[in-house]
Amino acid sequence: MAPDPAPQVEMTVLPAWSAPEVSLQPEQLPEARKAADKALAEGRLYQEADDAIPLYLAILALQPQDRAAKRGLDKARQQLRTQATALLAQTENQRQALAQAAERVGVAVALAPEGKAERELAQRIATARRLLALNRAGEQALREHQFGEDGGGAQAAFREVLATDPANSRARQGLAAIESGLIRRAEHAAAVESDFQAAAMWLGKASTIRGEGPTLADARLRIEGIRTAQLDALREGGLRDLTSSKGLKAARQKLEQAQRIALAGDGTVTLLAERIELVTRYGSFRPRQVFSDALQDGSRGPRMVVVPYGTFQMGAEAEEIGANDAERPRHAVRFDRGFAMTITEVTVADFRRFVETAKSRPRATRRGHSIVYDERSGNFIRRSGVDWQSDYNGLKAAPNSPVMHVSVRDAEAYAAWLSEQTGRHYRLPSESEFEYALRAGSQGRYPWGRASVPPENTGNFTGSLDVSPSGRHWNNAFIGYGDGFWGTAPAGIFNANPWGLHDMAGNLSEWVADCWHASYRRAPADGAAWYNPGCRQRVIRGGNWANAPEQTRAAWRQSQDSDVTSARIGFRLVRGI
Repeated sequence: MAPDPAPQVEMTVLPAWSAPEVSLQPEQLPEARKAADKALAEGRLYQEADDAIPLYLAILALQPQDRAAKRGLDKARQQLRTQATALLAQTENQRQALAQAAERVGVAVALAPEGKAERELAQRIATARRLLALNRAGEQALREHQFGEDGGGAQAAFREVLATDPANSRARQGLAAIESGLIRRAEHAAAVESDFQAAAMWLGKASTIRGEGPTLADARLRIEGIRTAQLDALREGGLRDLTSSKGLKAARQKLEQAQRIALAGDGTVTLLAERIELVTRYGSFRPRQVFSDALQDGSRGPRMVVVPYGTFQMGAEAEEIGANDAERPRHAVRFDRGFAMTITEVTVADFRRFVETAKSRPRATRRGHSIVYDERSGNFIRRSGVDWQSDYNGLKAAPNSPVMHVSVRDAEAYAAWLSEQTGRHYRLPSESEFEYALRAGSQGRYPWGRASVPPENTGNFTGSLDVSPSGRHWNNAFIGYGDGFWGTAPAGIFNANPWGLHDMAGNLSEWVADCWHASYRRAPADGAAWYNPGCRQRVIRGGNWANAPEQTRAAWRQSQDSDVTSARIGFRLVRGI
């Protein structure tokens, strides 16, 4: 690709100046001299008829040999040159300053067309305007990311300025900005694309701008830090994969990625390769087996049930009532291995052990408020003093209540703590794992099948028979259904689904590991979470006690900011087997 040409600039000429007309009679000469001298002393030089230069010129028109008028004009020219020189040195509002300098030099040239000092100032103004235009053109090219790393573009403009004015700070800043832009490209290639060859190429181009220096050295260290972090993540991810539902295939993929980005002899690649070679199979559980892991203090973690492996159709059917494009296209997802999932949503008692042991301060605690149901208004409102210890209405929650008012980060922190306590890898379920477990072999509109009303004792949903403490009824509910609760119910009191899981479709909606994507196009087909590092919008799945029937469908999904805490969102965990 040919380099971008250097921006073209035009020379400008000095503005022509004509003296304002002054009507002067011989008898007025004494007063005119005084007025001219006064105007000169006050710095009023040329703009009005009663300024110094027009008056001196009028005096000389009547008396060409008037020495005082000539001296006055010389002093006025000197003032004009002094002002123009000061304006040339101005770094703020350069375009306006140069225009003002040109105006003054134009007046001085009109007084002394052959004046050496005036000609030099005119040339300096022309040069300054050219350099200003080059700097502005270079800065515009910068804004358009036309760095000119291969010649031309912003770099050519700034280098042309520096060829004339090596100390030009604006051009030097422009080159520094080009260097920074190339470094950003290098860091993007490394951090986002994991393309360290491209990163090295961009750093090489950056080194041609101002040579090797501290800025570039720091960039090289940061990029090597990115490489190290990615290799560490691939190693840890690969090791986790070996004990999760993803298995050897995902671990081998991470090994391939690590080999592509690692330098020769990297220990991360060696370790992961050795572990993959050793691990060929794992797990000794059976489908629907219930178990719990021991914690470090001898107590037990939350009860888990083993979800059988298999394949299912994820998402809404083509003509499903209440569905939307975010739930499509329907697609097959296969689980090559089973996985364990907590039988119920994590409870307040479960979460309390984490908070007290880890000395954690979850999001709502730090923030000092959360979203609760307000019985008086019938709306969800923000209320101070509400956190994970609170119920749906902000009052104190029972130990066996599902924990709510937790963000997805809180849930992930609990999973990390449980992993540390048990030596097993706990995590949020992927979105496909959640829907797979929620459907439990069913492919109907609702988790229990195609019936428009939930079977009795299925879960905590919005039923037309439910009544709030003040006598409210749901406006949009399952007709003829009642579960006896307005708000959350104790975890696990309703019937389990066919795979032994409680409250998958009701009680609370639940955080899953995936980032929000507006559809399932290009979604993983192997049950893995669809996650982009740093994403803010996460996914919740499963209906809750205050959801409309359309939001209790098996395919229903919703985007939530990762910092959200609410009386309608909780979570459960999975772990590999």
